[in-house]
Formats: sequence, structure tokens, C-alpha cells
Amino acid sequence: MTLRYSYSLAFGLAMMLGVTLAVAADLKIGFVDPERINRESVPAERASKQLEKEFSPRAQELQRREGQIKSLQGQLEREAMTLSESDRRAREQELTRLSVEFQRMQREYREDLNLRRNQELTALLERANRIIRQIAEAEKFDLILQEAVYRNPRIDITDRVLKALAADSK
Repeated sequence: MTLRYSYSLAFGLAMMLGVTLAVAADLKIGFVDPERINRESVPAERASKQLEKEFSPRAQELQRREGQIKSLQGQLEREAMTLSESDRRAREQELTRLSVEFQRMQREYREDLNLRRNQELTALLERANRIIRQIAEAEKFDLILQEAVYRNPRIDITDRVLKALAADSK
């Protein structure tokens, strides 16, 4: 490689680096923390309270049935020696039936709760994305990220999104 070629290559790289830095200087980037949106936003808190209210009766019924099963199990253990073989077997079968029914109810409860939670989360994310787009357009952002290994706190616009979600929820 000649010295002249080396200078040309170095000059060309410096020019490309300069153009890249100039473009990067004009780029406006923001970051939104979706976990904070899910945890701290007014709509998320409202959805959480709504789900608790909606599923509270079923949760209480599950607790009642669990107590009933534990009570029957304790009663069976205490009286096992004094019961006839047929009575003991009948109570064990009843306890098994109640346990299977309880597990089915518990599984349905978890599935229904997860389904509703996912519905609420989807609605929240749609609202948050709409607000993020509004902020991006109003403030002329070129890029807004929701996941990053590292981010400088100065580009974090999560607080603005939380405030906008709160205002949008009224």
C-alpha cells in the first residue's frame, strides 16, 4: 500500500465518520419503559382494581372450598379409626371428588383471570402506543425505543407518557 493511498483511505474514512456523526447529531431518540407503564399508569391501576373486584367473589369461593376440604380431611384423619370401612371409603371418595372439583375451579379461575388480565394489558398498550406516537410527532422524535440494554436517563420519556395516560384517563 502506498503512502498516498493510505492518506486517501484515511481521509475517506474521516469524511464518512464526519457525515455519520452529523446525521447522528440530528437524530432525536426517546425511550419508554413498558414495565413502568404497566405498573405505575393510572389505567393500569384502575384495571388492577377492576380485576380484583371482578374476580373477588370467585377467589372467596375458592378459599371457602379449600377450607371445607381441609376441614373434611382433618375430620377424616381424626375419625378414621372409629369409622366403618364403608363409611371411611365413602368419605375418602367425597374428599377426592371435592378436591378434583376444587382443582378444576382453581384452574378455570386462573385461566379466566389471565385472559382478562391480558385483555386489559392489550388495551393499555394500545393506549400507551397511541400516546407515544402523539408525543413522537409533536416533539419530532425520529425513534422511540421500548427495550434497551442501556439507556441514558435524559432520553427516557416514560414520565411524560404516564402523565399523558393519566390525563387521557379522566
